[in-house]
Amino acid sequence: MTEPINIHLAEGNGRHRAETRFKAYGIIAIAVSLGFLCVMVVSIGLRGAPAFTQTFIQIGIELPADKIDRKDIADTRFGALVKSALREMFPDARTRSDKKQLYRLISANAEYTVRERVIDNPDLIGTNANLWVRASSDADLFIRGNIDATLDENQRRISDKQIAWLEQLKTAQKVETRFNTRFLTGGDSREPEQAGILGAVVGSVFSLTVCFLLAFPLGVLTAVYLEEFAERNRISRLIEVNINNLAAVPSIVFGLLGLAIFLNFFGFQRSTPLVGGMVLALMTLPTIIIASRASLRAVPPSVREAAMGIGASKVQTTFHHVVPLAMPGMLTGSIIGMAQALGETAPLLMIGMVAFIADVPQGITDAATALPVQIFLWADSPERGFLEKTSAAIMVLLVFLVIMNLIAIYLRQRLERRW
Repeated sequence: MTEPINIHLAEGNGRHRAETRFKAYGIIAIAVSLGFLCVMVVSIGLRGAPAFTQTFIQIGIELPADKIDRKDIADTRFGALVKSALREMFPDARTRSDKKQLYRLISANAEYTVRERVIDNPDLIGTNANLWVRASSDADLFIRGNIDATLDENQRRISDKQIAWLEQLKTAQKVETRFNTRFLTGGDSREPEQAGILGAVVGSVFSLTVCFLLAFPLGVLTAVYLEEFAERNRISRLIEVNINNLAAVPSIVFGLLGLAIFLNFFGFQRSTPLVGGMVLALMTLPTIIIASRASLRAVPPSVREAAMGIGASKVQTTFHHVVPLAMPGMLTGSIIGMAQALGETAPLLMIGMVAFIADVPQGITDAATALPVQIFLWADSPERGFLEKTSAAIMVLLVFLVIMNLIAIYLRQRLERRW
């Protein structure tokens, strides 16, 4: 009698040990995943944090009244005045080569910064004003210690004379590091110190808006028809299989489809949020349909039976009772699909949203780019200053993705009903 008991006890102990090992493997897997995630986030954060600051240099610039028309300040060429001020600050820059190196200490848009200051305060005309302008990307990198001055001059982008001039400016306390508002409020630029993400963010918002307005109603109505009204036959099963297959199709295929249909056949303008949104809607539709059908299936059959029992028609039962109860799941699936669309690059590249766009788009028909495409463009740039911009733009993209997922979680918890 004792032998069977011992056998059962041994089997029970073996099952407990297997369960314990399985739990340990799961905890280890989660810990490893979180570790990789932390390494990725910290790495991106350390690289991208400097992009949120910018070095400014103070120059004493003479603004003679005889060279500036008070009635038309915008047409005044302040570039010559800025260069003259730099030459006065560093009179040892005599040769043409030295002057070019001197001018490269400040950003190419310094003259526009001076013009804006004068327009905002015309009383500066006729005075010698001390104004702060952006440093160039190379000067900014050196000030922040990202360029090794001990290397040979031919191994760095900044010369010994430029280093000496920057050291003089630091000694004279004419160098400051400030928050880089331009990064969040400006459009793209060929110069790293002037590049911003606002144009890309607005382009992404316009594209996602078009995507949502097209994909959400079409996806929900398709799911409602397939789940509540369509007969179970070969045609409906074929449609279901194709929808599931489309959800696994590479995103670049949708870009090729948009290129062939929207651009080549219908003749829509390239590189616009309108076309980008339509391409993303095609890509997002299968995800929304699948999530909406799952939400409809989760509604208990008793709800349908009760509605039909009191005389409601099939349409009334579906749209007055079933769809409202399934809406939280539909919204959650749609937001997750939109978050996926936000990070897509390949389909947008195929429709021309890879173009250099410096202006912030004002509508869905204006030329624009998107945030992931902007990251792609900056990552491909040879200037070192764009490396920080790339990481900072990735941080902004991750923030948007987290916000969208948090919204999805909130909607599910706020609107979901438990049965």
